[in-house]
Amino acid sequence: MTATAKFWDGIAEKYAKSPIRDMESYEHTLQRTASYLKPTDQVLELGCGTGRTALRLSRYADTITASDVSAGMLAVGRRLAVEQKIENVAFVEAGANNPPNWSYDVAMAFNLLHLVEELEAALTQIHKVLKPGGIFISKTPCIAQGGLGFKFGVLRMLLPVMQLLGKAPFVSQFDIKTLETAVEKAGFEIIECGNFPASPPSRYLVARKV
Repeated sequence: MTATAKFWDGIAEKYAKSPIRDMESYEHTLQRTASYLKPTDQVLELGCGTGRTALRLSRYADTITASDVSAGMLAVGRRLAVEQKIENVAFVEAGANNPPNWSYDVAMAFNLLHLVEELEAALTQIHKVLKPGGIFISKTPCIAQGGLGFKFGVLRMLLPVMQLLGKAPFVSQFDIKTLETAVEKAGFEIIECGNFPASPPSRYLVARKV
């Protein structure tokens, strides 16, 4: 078990009970994402966590493969799927750098890319599993973006200490331009973008495989 998987396993049940911090932004990006899905789509979600988003979007797609490195998170997702009687979401243990070996119409990664240690490698793998013209949808906190204020700056400084103590996972600190450049370099054309919320910016991107 990797340190990352161990961290998320340890907080899985607590995470499942935690309310979404910005429900307005969450619902907005959920609606935008649903608008890109078709009833025939085979969808992959990377870093699905407890599967809350995959289950919400399940009625818009044919199937969703919800993947995560944390067995604990996946166990919660499977339980929720049974409780909600949703049968077209499959939960699979896999990381962004080693996604399920299949071809998908849409790949999704919400609140994940900043937690990936090898961003370029992960984006290359996502590009690889998408069908020609496939859609990649992501939402990523860009905590290196300027103008976030003193309080957030202190938090960024404390992050390495928290990671050393096992109180925080790996977090990559980059800005919006760095993120979008990496996505385009991996072979995608960005067709929609926005910040939801605006500060600190959580960058929502929709990109097409080219």
